Amino acid sequence: MTETAFDSTDDEELYEHHRIEVDKGQGLLRVDKYLMVRIENATRSKIQLAIESESVRVNGQVIKPSYRVKPQDLITVSLPHPPREATEVLPENIPLNIVFEDDDLLLVNKPAGLVVHPAQGNWSGTLVNGLVFHLQNLPTSRNGAIRPGLVHRIDKDTSGLLVVAKTELAMAHLARQFFEHTIERTYLALVWGEPSPPEGTITGNVGRSTRDRRVMDVFPHADQGKEAVTHYKMVQPLRYVSLVQCNLETGRTHQIRVHMKFRGHPLFNDATYGGDRVVKGTVFSKYRQFVENCFELCPRQALHARSLGFQHPRTGEWMQFEVPLPDDIRAVVAKWEGYVTTE
Repeated sequence: MTETAFDSTDDEELYEHHRIEVDKGQGLLRVDKYLMVRIENATRSKIQLAIESESVRVNGQVIKPSYRVKPQDLITVSLPHPPREATEVLPENIPLNIVFEDDDLLLVNKPAGLVVHPAQGNWSGTLVNGLVFHLQNLPTSRNGAIRPGLVHRIDKDTSGLLVVAKTELAMAHLARQFFEHTIERTYLALVWGEPSPPEGTITGNVGRSTRDRRVMDVFPHADQGKEAVTHYKMVQPLRYVSLVQCNLETGRTHQIRVHMKFRGHPLFNDATYGGDRVVKGTVFSKYRQFVENCFELCPRQALHARSLGFQHPRTGEWMQFEVPLPDDIRAVVAKWEGYVTTE
């Protein structure tokens, strides 16, 4: 969604982009918060702008951003342009934090909030738009899919390292390493609670939720989802939260986020998987206010792709890279350190 996409007038033809029927078991929730979860890459400000321009309707009626959705409401989002199919990626001069670059590949330290790949709702301002500007003739993925140089992704609100292939040889070689699980990937996550045991492995097939196709779920049976394995280790217990290192053996969508929720430790401020509320701790208002202040410091899921290790596609040399925690997560960890020592 672009800011201008919601500027519509009554005499313009509108095209339906989203039609969502609210689940029977859905509790009362503000419509802007509800749509943030249901519409990929949507921000609250853009949703509110769409509501104010009457692009969002519930049961055919104009609503306010404060409207609370009810079970079986029918929500539609209509815009003055038809849904777009991606046919090209336009270059944009987006600053890139390049950690390493040679003739075959580059590594980028992606900030939180930057979408990796253009898609419905985010055709511009993505990492790939910046890569196309920075580089020319990036290889595509299998079957010509428009994923220039990308062999893996991280979520919009996850920060950290991404490796990008600059040649077809590098693309194929890196893709093979990801497929064979020989890539070393380490993440740091601030999660609710302290995992017990403090070190272990989480297994459980991950796939699209049967209740909401926009989120992932863990399935107990082998015939649902795809195999997912996450190795974790608690590196800093902070009583009500803890900093956890996660190493991915597989790379499923939202794997760490859904696996940690499955174990009862959703990521701090992860709105999609229930971490944007007080999960552990006291009921005192002072504590709730402290948590809200932490949410403001880190207004996204507290997940950072800290390191990447792989075999160089041309030389065969083992390459290892690491970037520090970003300021927002580091600031929240510092606040929790102060809280648990003075409580």
